Amino acid sequence: MNQHSSIKGRGSLIERATEIYDFQAALRGRAAPAVDAPPMIDPMPVVASVEPSAAATPYRAQAWTGPVQPIDRIALAEAGFLRPDGPVTAMSEEFRLLKRDLLPQLQGHPRGNRILVCSANSGDGKSFCAVNLALSLAAEKDREILLIDADFGKPGIPQALGLQAGPGLMDALADPMIAIEDCVIRTDIASLAVLPAGAPSNNDTEYLASARTEQLLGRLTEGRPDRILIFDSPPLLAASAAAVLASHAAVALMVVRADRTSESTLRDAIGMVKGGAQVRLLLNAVRFNSGRRRFGGYYAEGETR
Repeated sequence: MNQHSSIKGRGSLIERATEIYDFQAALRGRAAPAVDAPPMIDPMPVVASVEPSAAATPYRAQAWTGPVQPIDRIALAEAGFLRPDGPVTAMSEEFRLLKRDLLPQLQGHPRGNRILVCSANSGDGKSFCAVNLALSLAAEKDREILLIDADFGKPGIPQALGLQAGPGLMDALADPMIAIEDCVIRTDIASLAVLPAGAPSNNDTEYLASARTEQLLGRLTEGRPDRILIFDSPPLLAASAAAVLASHAAVALMVVRADRTSESTLRDAIGMVKGGAQVRLLLNAVRFNSGRRRFGGYYAEGETR
């Protein structure tokens, strides 16, 4: 012990510690105080199992569930459109030939179930052809047709069919809270439905160019290869939205008015179609010599629009 220590005369350190700690009890095996210890980690963690059927089930676009609206067949006939379940006419045969030509081109394309019906200028007959093509395709036994009014500046598809329009494509693009499936109008033709244009917007081109457009279109057709979308677009040389719509389609059906569309105008319009869509020309307002063509009555007086 240090002779100069301040604890001199008070016993050794061990003796002093004995006064504080009961070493004899510890030596007799008294348990040490409880100490909070971290939880032990199981070396073999349990992994939650996932049902294979639930994980592997692919998404399938839902069926339309809205109320059914009847198509005004009298208004269709008066406007010169094809009549659902009507007699075979020269015009109905021409649209049969058209769809037989289009259907093989849709197979195998990433956007194989989307057809854009467009034209260079207003008044070339694109809406007339879009409605008739939709009616003709709806007569197929294994197809489901959604006719989309995408002429946001001058929508007219629901009116042409005698339907009451409500929220539509542009509303679903602008508002994520609107489900696009809820905007679809069912008709009394079981295989034909209509999607209105929706409220007009100053940003229609920007909305169509967004990733949300492709997402919504995918929701309409995913898992349903038999469902075909037909877009009635704005004129290509009048509205920029038409060119963006073409990037979402597999086939761009260009309606050309024989008595008005010039070659330079047609070339300019075709130059607007980008994004991989196949361009097909549909000649409108032409009269064939009945002696040279089987369907010589096509676009007879009163049938041209």
